[in-house]
Amino acid sequence: MQPEQNYYAHHPGRFVYIKDEETNELFSAPYEPVRAKVDKFVFSVGKSDLSWTVEHLGIRVEMSILLPTSDVAELWTIKVTNLSDRERKIGVYPYFPFGYMSWMNQEADWNSNVGGIVGSYKTPYQKAEDYPKMKLLKDKTYFLCEEEPLSYEARQKRFEGEGGLHDPDSLHNEKLSNSDARYETPTAIVQYRVALKSNDEKEYRFLFGPAFDDGEILDMKKKYLSQTAFEKAARNYEEYIEKGSGCLKIETPDKDLDNFVNNWLPRQMYYHGDVNRLTTDPQTRNYLQDNMGMSFIKPDVARKAILTAVSQQEKNGSMPDGILLAEGAELKYINQIPHTDHCVWLPVALEIYLSETGDYALLDEKVNSMHGDTYTVFERFGRAMDWLLSARDHRGLSYIAQGDWCDPMNMVGYKGKGVSGWLTVATAYALNLWATTCDAAGKPSVGAKYRAGADEVNAAANQHFWDGDWYARGITDDNVTFGIKQDTEGRIWLNPQAWSILGGAASKEQIEKMLPQVDEQLSTPYGTVMFAPPYTAMREDVGRVTQKYPGQGENGSVYNHAGAFYVWALYTIAQPDRAFTILRQMIPGPSEEDYVQRGQLPVFIPNYYRGGWKLFPRTAGRSSQLFNTGTVSWVYRSLVEGLCGLRGAREGLVVSPMMPGGWEGMKVQRLFRGATFDVEVKRGERKDVKVSVDGKVLGEPVIKDFEKGKTYKVDVEVPRV
Repeated sequence: MQPEQNYYAHHPGRFVYIKDEETNELFSAPYEPVRAKVDKFVFSVGKSDLSWTVEHLGIRVEMSILLPTSDVAELWTIKVTNLSDRERKIGVYPYFPFGYMSWMNQEADWNSNVGGIVGSYKTPYQKAEDYPKMKLLKDKTYFLCEEEPLSYEARQKRFEGEGGLHDPDSLHNEKLSNSDARYETPTAIVQYRVALKSNDEKEYRFLFGPAFDDGEILDMKKKYLSQTAFEKAARNYEEYIEKGSGCLKIETPDKDLDNFVNNWLPRQMYYHGDVNRLTTDPQTRNYLQDNMGMSFIKPDVARKAILTAVSQQEKNGSMPDGILLAEGAELKYINQIPHTDHCVWLPVALEIYLSETGDYALLDEKVNSMHGDTYTVFERFGRAMDWLLSARDHRGLSYIAQGDWCDPMNMVGYKGKGVSGWLTVATAYALNLWATTCDAAGKPSVGAKYRAGADEVNAAANQHFWDGDWYARGITDDNVTFGIKQDTEGRIWLNPQAWSILGGAASKEQIEKMLPQVDEQLSTPYGTVMFAPPYTAMREDVGRVTQKYPGQGENGSVYNHAGAFYVWALYTIAQPDRAFTILRQMIPGPSEEDYVQRGQLPVFIPNYYRGGWKLFPRTAGRSSQLFNTGTVSWVYRSLVEGLCGLRGAREGLVVSPMMPGGWEGMKVQRLFRGATFDVEVKRGERKDVKVSVDGKVLGEPVIKDFEKGKTYKVDVEVPRV
């Protein structure tokens, strides 16, 4: 991220070949590229490291990687152990392929000055005006060895020969050829030869990463390439990860859920908010939702993000399609296409931040924008809500332009007439949230204005989008309503239903009609699909979403972000069983059959799982493996404020757990405004919720007047279902 994305290795592999020097038998760790059937294989996903263990031919190979907290580099350890009862002569060949780096200029060779193989290349560019930033990119890739190798190879073709990566010619020679690469595909492979007595071991350390010049490479070598430095880096990374451990620890009847929530979910959320998905121009909706999650981890980061976002507000009150985070960053790709939903996410992110912190002083801060105007945060939010109210047609429905939350819905309103059913009800949600904030900030007359606006928007949604049992998805430029009963594809969409609940458009009677339709038409074993049935051919008045393969991406997949909206909506109307079922389906497992079908470990929630489970059952449920997703902040909120029912409010911590019907109890540790609350929830025979703090029964389920730094024992009794 420089700020343009730049790769220091275009090949994903990091391998080590192991050769029995007496028999010439060969295998590789972790598995590729030899693909030998090994005696033992372990892949360990740790909280702050990754490691592989492979045993074959009486030899154990352990590979592990650490990441520094403040530099771009990979710290690799390879340990070889002789498991047999005799002395062994073993060839060890760490292989870190660079891949094809540049069509313009590339080379690699051993650099004795730095003690490793260094690949050099030039990032291609076309426009003369791009050169000033291109010349400053880190166009060197280094593979440094703590211990000098016996030989090396820097040219991939020379290493492979006719045997290819599965059985390279070079491994049949006494030594590697010490060859360089001159405008040839570069690589980094080195050779060690070691004699190990029974149960002896040998450990090697390597440093792999990008640099601008040899001076930077030497600095990185001095800083990291030693056993002491590796140990320090490991401790630092453990401390870094611990800072992102979140505000929630649970102990429930579902132990696999506990592990995921207590360890992996906050980690994924931390990644999104701490490094902003490794981009310098995140989409505004993503930036605000990711930092909504940071309110549970590092509220000061969320605060800064809100200020950063509104500082880039357009002069007309709208929000840009992307937020620039670094000097020299530019709005790229999707952020150059007009979308109309970005203002919605402001009050959504703000609500969580204020609930967690009570920091209403934020609203009075003055913010100078990049366009030269100055308003308080409160005024900027009001301007954004005014823009949402203005960006509607004569019927009171929200324009969609070339997309709302659904990026590829790009042809519904590109002529300037099409409207979004989801954005209309989402606008009402945003207005109501903002009205509530205005009330809490002591400005009820301002809140009344926006609450009236929400009522007006909802009335328009009910007049033009309600189709008898659910809400339509939109109306095209040519005045065709879609997402309705008569559609054979894209008949019912999840988002308008979820957000009509959140925004108040749907009445109790309408909700009672909607929920069974969602259950019947959108439910799968892997979660709730975004819409159904999926499109099987291009529909030109909807857009490129219909060109995606049925059940893939936004075209009717189990799109977890949309599912998370629905989960939160269900918790707001006290539907804990429906909500928990969908939430649990977002996490792979716990059965082996489910892991295999999805093809993913239960250490993150992906962007989507494939839908189309009735059309293509063989591939349904497969994970996209995409870990960038706004899903996680909503899931975490649903766990904290829904399942555990420990929601922040200006006056304190509101207690209202919503366990699924089959649970008799759970334990929760909740960190809130510097205090720790150890909560035990049990079923009882009461008809209301009873809350006791340190043995004292509260008159209402709100914990007030607590002190920072103290721990409180909270007992909660909830009714049986």
